[in-house]
Amino acid sequence: MEMIKRARKIVLPSMLVTEIAEATDGGAIRIRLPESAPEEAYFVRPRHEELCVPKRLSDISIQSNVRFNLYPIVLDAEGMPWAEANVYLLSCIMESYPPSMQTYSSIANDLAAYRRYLDDSQLDWMHFPSHKLTRPTYRFSGHLKLAIASDEVARSTAKRRMSAIISFYRWLISEGVLYPAHSPWNEADSYIQLRDAHGYKFSKKVTTTDVSIHIAKQNDPYSETIDDGGKLRPLSQNEQTWLLDALISLSNTEMTLIHLFGLLTGARIQTILTFRVRHVLKGIDVNQPFELRVPVGPGTGIDTKNDKQLVLHIPVWFYQVLRTYALSERAIKRRHRAVGGDYEDQYLFLSIRGNPLYQSKSDSETFNEAANIRHAKAGQGVRQFITERVIPFIRHKHSTLSFSYQFHDIRASFGMNLTDTQLELVSKGEVSLHEAREFVKNRMGHESAATTDRYLQYRKNLKFVRATIAAYDNHLRQIVERAFKDIQ
Repeated sequence: MEMIKRARKIVLPSMLVTEIAEATDGGAIRIRLPESAPEEAYFVRPRHEELCVPKRLSDISIQSNVRFNLYPIVLDAEGMPWAEANVYLLSCIMESYPPSMQTYSSIANDLAAYRRYLDDSQLDWMHFPSHKLTRPTYRFSGHLKLAIASDEVARSTAKRRMSAIISFYRWLISEGVLYPAHSPWNEADSYIQLRDAHGYKFSKKVTTTDVSIHIAKQNDPYSETIDDGGKLRPLSQNEQTWLLDALISLSNTEMTLIHLFGLLTGARIQTILTFRVRHVLKGIDVNQPFELRVPVGPGTGIDTKNDKQLVLHIPVWFYQVLRTYALSERAIKRRHRAVGGDYEDQYLFLSIRGNPLYQSKSDSETFNEAANIRHAKAGQGVRQFITERVIPFIRHKHSTLSFSYQFHDIRASFGMNLTDTQLELVSKGEVSLHEAREFVKNRMGHESAATTDRYLQYRKNLKFVRATIAAYDNHLRQIVERAFKDIQ
């Protein structure tokens, strides 16, 4: 059976942007032509472009990056690069400093999805007729809305895809590549009200189009999740006990330590998995009563969300456990299998084959011409272990098919454990509510106190909802029982 060819995205392990050169040019690389013309060749060299850097970084112009790891390419149904889409991606990537290849890989996915739709619908992506509903942008917007309605595509995915296509066409028009006979969409300016991290209101002008996918923001303070960089569900004390029991029973040292790290510090997965060996080999101050303060963020070798400078508070006993692990034969064997071998700047947590579980931003930005992987290491191994081992173990042992969690829920669990402890101190009169709030805010690294307040209100809201549901359920049951009694 012949496989149907469709547009898709591929990822090159590494990519060097070049330009045609003469054989005598410095850095010229000889490129042989196919075997049909073995004597023929041409020369290229790495492309050079001046990039002006803000004065706060440097007063001297530097060369823009022309070497990239994990570079995304959009191919059409015939397997050929879609020229305009790829030049657009290259333009965006080269204008970013430094570029987030994960972001551009996502954009390439969206462009490939658009190209597949165009091919399936036999539409010319450059043809914009007078009837607006027949233009490719309006057709694709309608297609995404139908896909949302049929639950084929998440609303957030559809919104992102349409935004990517709008940005693509804006670039085509601004660069003079496309002169549409009629506008790809209608635009309108509006102002939205926002609050900054301190709670002050401000207005922001936004330009909207009639092909955009809009998402009505829903904030349910009575749900069982907390909005903290995503919808997170704090695990109950029982569930935390189940989790630790499962990890110990499954006997995977690294996964147990990674989960404990999150439960004890509230650190995100990228922070935990980019810890280096050197971070746990320093001596312990005997005057430290119960915890160590470890700076994380830019300049430390440990990644944080949005490159925030934070301080992790690690219990001394757990720090000693990490140090013991780093010096263990098990960890040393893994480091010997890793690129670079066993040295102090090696990742603390590695796979059994010596691969990093999460590649730091600095490592991902370092060009590696010999790279052969086509995906970024971003904690997939931990998530796979949770899905395939931990969750099935807990569901089977405790006969609860509804149990589930994601690693980010560990952070929420730490936040609720911290909040419960602080609120207990408030009830005893040992600290004020303001002091408790600031303590949780600082430990969690929240930009806005509004996020911290969601933790403070969580237990109260959940208790209220459950009490209300129980009372109403009892009320309905009495009515139904009375009705059936009359029928009998």
